[in-house]
Amino acid sequence: MKVIISGGGTGGHIFPAIAIANALKKSVKDVDILFVGAKGKMEMDKVPAAGYEIKGLWISGLQRRLTYKNLLFPFKVLSSIYTSKKIIKSFNPDVVIGVGGYASGPMLKAATGKGIPTVIQEQNSFPGITNKILAKKVNKICVAYEGMEKFFPKDKIVLTGNPVRQDIINSSYSKEVAVRFFELDSNKKTVLVIGGSLGARTINESINNILPFFVTNNIQLIWQTGRNYYSIANENVNNIINANIKVFEFINKMDYAYKVADFIISRAGAIAISELCLVGKPVILIPSPNVAEDHQTKNALALSNQNAAIIVKDIDAKESLSEILSQLITDSEKQKELSANIQLMAHKNAADKIVEVILNLVKYES
Repeated sequence: MKVIISGGGTGGHIFPAIAIANALKKSVKDVDILFVGAKGKMEMDKVPAAGYEIKGLWISGLQRRLTYKNLLFPFKVLSSIYTSKKIIKSFNPDVVIGVGGYASGPMLKAATGKGIPTVIQEQNSFPGITNKILAKKVNKICVAYEGMEKFFPKDKIVLTGNPVRQDIINSSYSKEVAVRFFELDSNKKTVLVIGGSLGARTINESINNILPFFVTNNIQLIWQTGRNYYSIANENVNNIINANIKVFEFINKMDYAYKVADFIISRAGAIAISELCLVGKPVILIPSPNVAEDHQTKNALALSNQNAAIIVKDIDAKESLSEILSQLITDSEKQKELSANIQLMAHKNAADKIVEVILNLVKYES
C-alpha cells in the first residue's frame, strides 16, 4: 500500500501527520509512506527525524501585508501543482492525505485531478480557505469538533479527533518520576507555561511580568519560552533568588511536563488543545490573534463554552493573567469543574480512527 501524507508548516500540522503515519505502519503489514512538505519549513527536518522520507514543494502562503513576495505566489502555486503531479506519477499512491499547511493544497489538488482517493485531516474548529475549497473534491474529511457540517459536506465528515504525540497518551509512569526529572518539590503547586516552539510573545512577556507572583506564593513554574525568548527569560530568572522556576527553550519530555503540572497556560492551537483534553488539567488559554481566520479563539471558545477552560484575551493577558491565575489556584471547585469538563472533550485513539477511514476508503484489508 502506497500513501502520501502532505502538509506541515507548524508542529500543529506535523505531529498529527507523523501520528497518522505511525498508526498506518502499525495497522498495515506492507506500507510505503512518502511525506510532501514545503521547502524551508520545519517538516523538512522533523519528518526525516521521525524516520520518513519527505519531498519539498516551492510553496508558501500569501503575506497579509503588501510585499513583493506576493508577486511570486501564483508562480509558486503553479510550480507546486506541477511538482505534485510528477510526484504522484512516480510514486503512484493508493491514497493521499492532507493535514493542512502550504503543501497540502497543491498535492490534494493534483491527487483529486487524477481521481486518487483523498482524505483531509482538519484540526481546527474553523477551517482555513484551502480546506474549504478542497472539501468539494476530496472523499473524506476527518474532524476534531462537532458541527463541522457548517463548512464541509455532511456525508464526507467523520468525527475522529486530532492525533497527538503517542507519549502523551501512554504516560503510565508516576508523577514522582516527572517531579524528579524537573528537580521540583512534589508538595508545591506547579504551573506549566507553553510558549510554543518559536515563542508566544504575549504569554512570555506576561509571565516575565509576574515572576515575583510565583516566588511570593511559593509556586513552581515550568516555562517553555520557545526559541525567540529563551535568553531573556533565562537571564531574568537567574536574577531571582530561591525561585523554583525552570526555563526551557523547548521541552522534549512534554509528557513529564503535563504529568507534573497542576495548572497549564497555553496558546489555543488545535493540537495543543487536543493534548490538553487528554491530560485533563485546569487550563488557561490565551489564543493567538495572529493566525488565519482567528481560529485559535474559535478553538478556545469550543472549550470555554463547555466550562472546560478559561480564556484570557491576548490583549488583556499582561494586565489580568496574575489575577486570573491566582483566583484559579485558590478555587478548588473551579479546578475540579474544569478538569472534569475538559476530559469529556477528549478523543482517544484518533490516529487509529483516521487509519480506519483511510483503509475503508481504499478498500484495504490488513
